[in-house]
Amino acid sequence: MQRNTASNQPPPWPTDVPSARALQESLRDQVIREDALGPVRFVAGVDVGAAKQATTIRAAVAVLSFPALELCDQQTIVCPSAFPYVPGYLSFRELPAILQALDGLTTVPDLILCDGQGLAHPRRFGLACHLGLLTGLATIGVAKSRLLGEHDALPPEKGAWVPLLDQDEIIGAVVRSRTNVSPLYVSIGHRVSLATAVDYVLRCTTRYRLPETTRWAHRLASQP
Repeated sequence: MQRNTASNQPPPWPTDVPSARALQESLRDQVIREDALGPVRFVAGVDVGAAKQATTIRAAVAVLSFPALELCDQQTIVCPSAFPYVPGYLSFRELPAILQALDGLTTVPDLILCDGQGLAHPRRFGLACHLGLLTGLATIGVAKSRLLGEHDALPPEKGAWVPLLDQDEIIGAVVRSRTNVSPLYVSIGHRVSLATAVDYVLRCTTRYRLPETTRWAHRLASQP
């Protein structure tokens, strides 16, 4: 697939926390927080499998038809990682491999659901935001755990959601994807509003806690 080649990824790719933080802070205002996506015919999930101290990582992309959610394309890449495991900076460790996997696709997704944070990030620039800016694609952060923020009590029924707040700022949504099961933490990545992000996550979720996009990508990333 063709990626956005705008100067969002200046060489060299950061290999230390200070330069990575500076890049996050310089790019975060470019994130589009409203709907700027056309018809969604294909949705993708991305996931990365690697131990914290591993020197190589395995990135997987699964593309599903929408709304049928049938697998129609996939790609897996194993490559060295030049950035250490540091919470809040995972995009610098994982994105080079994810971008290579995306390049190997024959079906370009209209929307990507990332296994990680978007705006729900200390510098409002998690992996989903970074990936969206680099590719120009619409992205959503769908995390299994909370990185920061507070929220009100969440009703137990599937489809319920409440805002995730950092001080007085809404940075995401806490979403019940399955009745009486631990919630997901959904946030804007790029070119999608929060309400639309929640809607697509729920529409990509069937009888399990995780969206089918994430389940397929995780399965591929976990293979030996």
